[in-house]
Amino acid sequence: MARAALSLGGNIGDVRATIAGALHLLEAAGVHVVARSSDYRTRPWGKTDQPDFTNVSAVVETALSPTELLATCLEVERRLGRVRHERWGPRVIDIDLITYDGVRMDTPELTLPHRHAHERGFVLIPLAEIAPDLLIGDRTVAELAARFANDPIEKL
Repeated sequence: MARAALSLGGNIGDVRATIAGALHLLEAAGVHVVARSSDYRTRPWGKTDQPDFTNVSAVVETALSPTELLATCLEVERRLGRVRHERWGPRVIDIDLITYDGVRMDTPELTLPHRHAHERGFVLIPLAEIAPDLLIGDRTVAELAARFANDPIEKL
């Protein structure tokens, strides 16, 4: 079984219920949730003229390959009503694959570790709660998250 880190979030509708539903659907697809962070309220990243997000991180175990896990995450998003209108825009759910068992890859479909994880407090703060020693590149999540200690990220 491989261990992977996911970031889940959204800012449309009852996001906390949608995230719970996403984790349930992942479990039903054979992706075992090992740890789940608290919920966090975060400001939008990239496109900032939209409502705040609710974000969580999850560590999962799976027999799926990285591309199969990504496809499963995208199918869960679709089942929960995700429609991609614009990059970084409002969404009912977003599931990002952050790391996968130390694998490094860069394909048109998937980059591991996630290419923006190291610069996103909304990924690192929740992930540091459940996997502070996880490496992203050559630094731990805790080290990377420390840069965002003063960001307006609120545990719910």
